[in-house]
Amino acid sequence: MTYATVMVSLALDQSNEARLQVAGELAERFEAAIVGVAAAQFAPPLYFTDGANAQAVIEEGEASVKRRLADLEVQFRAATKNRGGRAEWRSAMDFPARFALAQARCADILVSGGRSPAFSDAFALASPKDLVMQAGRPLLVVPDQVNWLDLRSVLVAWKDTPEARRAVADALPLLRKAQEVTIAAIPERDDDREVVMAGVTDVAAWLARHGVTASARVCESSRGEAAAAQLEKVAGDVGAGLIVAGAYGHSRFRELILGGVTQHLVTQSARSVLLSH
Repeated sequence: MTYATVMVSLALDQSNEARLQVAGELAERFEAAIVGVAAAQFAPPLYFTDGANAQAVIEEGEASVKRRLADLEVQFRAATKNRGGRAEWRSAMDFPARFALAQARCADILVSGGRSPAFSDAFALASPKDLVMQAGRPLLVVPDQVNWLDLRSVLVAWKDTPEARRAVADALPLLRKAQEVTIAAIPERDDDREVVMAGVTDVAAWLARHGVTASARVCESSRGEAAAAQLEKVAGDVGAGLIVAGAYGHSRFRELILGGVTQHLVTQSARSVLLSH
């Protein structure tokens, strides 16, 4: 398995430098094509008018969005011109998440920026939570503070679920290039520690058969928000530049709600995170 096409989702009114840098490195490492995507919709003001004035407001707003999308294409072209591979740009006047999710069919992996816990504008930003839960592709979340794809140490946040199994399989190309790989499990309070260790050992053996040497670790039992803190501590202990994890969430009143650890991984600012759902 390899990555033949890397897609990077760009956002209006946000820094895109980190995600462009990492997406470009990813494409170079795997000699992959890189596809840049961006979309936005004009959001009418809360106080609106009608008639000719309304039409003028709409036309001016849409023209502004088109100019900003054109600026993003210039940024994408500049970031990829010396990468050597094939680069393609796709943009539209559309809701960003809807457009990016549709284009994800052509990619092996998506790259996105992180998202602050504050309100995000669905007219201008494809939120990572929407991408990871609906794209059917692994999502590499790159915080703005990250400036390169650090594979010296990779942490696999293991939980014996379909999402975690899928994440490890999706991350295989990256794990093969990592210098060190650690598989860490954080048991629930009632879990049998020996059973958890047996599962982590199985994953390490499976990775070994794919040419990846990994060490196994079972942390102290935890639940709730403490699990995110424990995972962060392990990541610091091993100096992880990348965390691989399953993404967990559910739909509530048609809004995607991420689990506590997944929410933390999407919003933390220290490390890139590969998530699969």
